[in-house]
Amino acid sequence: MDIAGIDHIQLAMPAGREADARAFYSGLLGLPELAKPGPLQARGGCWFAVPGSQLHLGVEEGFAPQRKAHPALLVRDLEAARAELAAAGVAIVPDTTLPDVRRFYAADPFGNRIEFIQAGDGFAER
Repeated sequence: MDIAGIDHIQLAMPAGREADARAFYSGLLGLPELAKPGPLQARGGCWFAVPGSQLHLGVEEGFAPQRKAHPALLVRDLEAARAELAAAGVAIVPDTTLPDVRRFYAADPFGNRIEFIQAGDGFAER
């Protein structure tokens, strides 16, 4: 097998909360929304572009937020990202476990864990 990369990451969300997903992922994080393919639109959820990949939010019956499993997003200015999220009322969870990796955690509107890492410090960048 010859894996070429990661195409997308999928997170779950509760039904009927697409407006909240758009406000957070597109409005606050600045990720452009992508049109879902026609046959998948009836399932609900939203798709967003991330440089080099995509982040999909799919509706899950019996939804429970992911508090450990998470995507890690590289940001060009970690402190600016922290300030923007805090100003929007998003709780920030600092992490200084690895001194050479500047990062923190936050949650999306559904409680899913999201990691934010300073570009240049990311694990895949080493």
